[in-house]
Amino acid sequence: MQKSDGYFITIEGIEGVGKSTNIATLTKFLEEKGVEYIVTREPGGTELAEKIRELLLEISEESITELSELLLVFAARAQHIEKLIKPALQSGKWVVCDRFTDATFAYQGGGRGLDQKIISALQSMVQDELRPDLTIILDLDPETGLERATKRGSLDRFEQEKIEFFARVRQSYLDIAAAEPQRCVVVDASKPLEAVKSDLLNMLEQKLGTALQETNEQ
Repeated sequence: MQKSDGYFITIEGIEGVGKSTNIATLTKFLEEKGVEYIVTREPGGTELAEKIRELLLEISEESITELSELLLVFAARAQHIEKLIKPALQSGKWVVCDRFTDATFAYQGGGRGLDQKIISALQSMVQDELRPDLTIILDLDPETGLERATKRGSLDRFEQEKIEFFARVRQSYLDIAAAEPQRCVVVDASKPLEAVKSDLLNMLEQKLGTALQETNEQ
């Protein structure tokens, strides 16, 4: 896939890190900069992908095998990319996505223990050369994250996993950030809300300067 005109931002993190709140901060920042954007999520983003999301999150009598879970995630992603993400980027819009393939490496790879090579192979097959331009990883200890998630209401299939599962997921995210420092930025989500917002805005000003300039010149 050729480099598109739009800019692709993903937001990552375990349960309870405040992705929705920080996405709102991010999109307000983009609006103030005059950027045309869309917000989407994974799994999901299209009608079919949202149905797959329901399968992944629902608690049922028949448990989903780890490989089935992985393949369902990428089935939803394939639909999402072709029907929403690629067209938006190619039209010049910025895309803000609540989780993407880093979540698969963290949850199915780190959390479930699936072979990273299998995930990488599926990533290449489904995404071709498409990768996020910027990934914001909201970092929080699992205990605090799950406490926050529990306060939101009933827990889905992933949210009911044990604390050790989320510890592995968190570490996987931190490993990804360490391996790809040019793309990934870690934001401490344990701070008070206003402090997290300030850190996020400062980072956006530093990271997006060139991209914003190019967008405004089009």
